[in-house]
Amino acid sequence: MPVTNGTMFMPSVLTFIGIPGLETIQCWIGIPFCAMYIIALAGNSLLLIIIKAEPSLHEPMYIFLAMLGATDIALSTSIVPKMLGIFWFHLPEIYFDVCLFQMWLVHTFQGIESGVLLAMALDRYVAICYPLRHAAIFNRQLVTHIAVGVTLRPAILVIPCLLLIKCRLKFYRTKLISHTYCEHMALVKLATEDVSINKFYGLLGAFIVGGLDFILISLSYVQIFITVFHLPQKEARLKAFNTCVPHICVFFQFYLLAFFSFFTHRSGSYIPSYIHITLSNLYLLVPPFFNPLVYGVKTKHIKDKISWLIYCSYVL
Repeated sequence: MPVTNGTMFMPSVLTFIGIPGLETIQCWIGIPFCAMYIIALAGNSLLLIIIKAEPSLHEPMYIFLAMLGATDIALSTSIVPKMLGIFWFHLPEIYFDVCLFQMWLVHTFQGIESGVLLAMALDRYVAICYPLRHAAIFNRQLVTHIAVGVTLRPAILVIPCLLLIKCRLKFYRTKLISHTYCEHMALVKLATEDVSINKFYGLLGAFIVGGLDFILISLSYVQIFITVFHLPQKEARLKAFNTCVPHICVFFQFYLLAFFSFFTHRSGSYIPSYIHITLSNLYLLVPPFFNPLVYGVKTKHIKDKISWLIYCSYVL
């Protein structure tokens, strides 16, 4: 219902543009995105099956890895089907409330992934720096509390963002979203009212979840490297370092993409919008695609199980 020329009351339906400037080739862009999604589903599902079926992997590190795999499946599934609907089947519309729900899912799963990476870093910190106390500290009860905490923290923190949009932003200059999914800033920029509170809370939530996690993870790995460097035996140093390699790889690729996406979307006005949107998509697609490959290659127990499954499939 139009209120003034060029301004409309909160629209019931929004329309995704997709990747601005690349509309003519979006059908081709969808192919690698779909392939990454399929590999992410297959790889993370295989990790979950292996960890669940093998009792020797029911340890904190592998439980957190299973949480990471489940989060990756949920995160990629929350955006890719709709994205492919935009690219391939010309289905760009989404109900406003459904858009808010997708935004809640995306940012919640991003926060959960960040929290799980922090839990994995702390687990490795205790295992390497205090090996004799690891089993007592990371018991089943603590792992359960950590799992609940890393899930509830972002889920609760994102809710005020939804309420601020729903209750404060009533008038919009357009219903066209220059994106492939409902992201907080992409939606806020459509409004005609003052959105400074929305932006401030978005930055605050990003710092509480991502910023603090990044600092704590970095400190954990710095302390781990210091401890490993002072180990007397070369074999012990090598073994301790190898257990951290996949975690460090996953940590760097997740936060590097996160920082690029975050800063280009908020302060990179001179960067073409199609780069913003592509980086945002890669930020959500690369970790689910990349993580099972890293852990499948670099984690000995999982690598052995995968090799055994491949051998059994070949023999049968």
